[in-house]
Amino acid sequence: MFRNKEIQKFTVVFTFITMTAVVAGFLLQPAAGILVLVSAALYGAAFFAFTGIRYRRIAEISARIDEVLHHEDCLYIGESEEGELSILESEIVKMTLRIREQNEALKREKKYLADSLADIAHQLRTPLTSANLILSLLKDNPKENKRKALQREMKGLFGQMDWLITALLKLSRLDAGIVVFQSRRTEVKTVIDAALRSFLIPMELHNVTLEKNVPEGVEIQGDREWLSESIQNLLKNCMESAGDNGKIEIICTDTLLFTEITIRDNGPGFTTEELPHLFDRFYRGKNSNASGYGIGLALCRTIIARQGGTITARNHPQGGALFTIRFPKLPCTEPLHHI
Repeated sequence: MFRNKEIQKFTVVFTFITMTAVVAGFLLQPAAGILVLVSAALYGAAFFAFTGIRYRRIAEISARIDEVLHHEDCLYIGESEEGELSILESEIVKMTLRIREQNEALKREKKYLADSLADIAHQLRTPLTSANLILSLLKDNPKENKRKALQREMKGLFGQMDWLITALLKLSRLDAGIVVFQSRRTEVKTVIDAALRSFLIPMELHNVTLEKNVPEGVEIQGDREWLSESIQNLLKNCMESAGDNGKIEIICTDTLLFTEITIRDNGPGFTTEELPHLFDRFYRGKNSNASGYGIGLALCRTIIARQGGTITARNHPQGGALFTIRFPKLPCTEPLHHI
């Protein structure tokens, strides 16, 4: 306690004032000097006694904080008394809980990162293994037709790896907060047409029927390019599900509360076990032969959620998968954005 410079200064000042008052008291009357001396002694003793108690409590707080820092399972809980030290203890408890929550979050993120890296390595290893096998077959197979078929298959594998890496980079940029969405008023028809552009030829080749009911003038607030990206991932999923001679239906509904986009296919739909995990990263369903990498729907949900929308998936009563995207109606001041 006496190592504290403030206590040292107080002791010097208190002693000087006490001695001055005692001398003055004895000069006036001996009884007055004695009274001043006793009063000062009692006051000083009370002050140092209470100060000692406060220092002991501070030492206890310091020891408990040190215990929290060096013992992961220890949680600091202060006493529920009134006073400045109790307020300090309460704030320390809040800080401890906040640090504990942040540590737990960091642990979860670390585990998630490790799991994600393992999944990415697994996803890339499969096409790379197939590509190496094709290379060995190309080397040992002199037939021209067979070589061309193997080259087409290898080109497809490299295309899959390119898509996977591109999607993972987009997810990483979104997770890191690097992407800045250009939010503006955009016609839903413009977003849908931009997303469909790259699927028109594959739909024709696979004889996939497209039914589109998107009224003119329906608008949403968001980034047109990224919204088209999310729609493309849904269309890709629906085309794989519908298969040859399949059917895809796109409907846009505008209400007073929200703008809704539904995309439906006539494929087999989802199992009950799949529905809760459809938008999880790297989830490929219960079917071990399922195509894709489990990235597209996760990327789609991230894009839509970051722009204030929601997306859900369920089975249509008449069969097939049904994806529903909703954007709430917000006051818009930006000019309408066209292609």
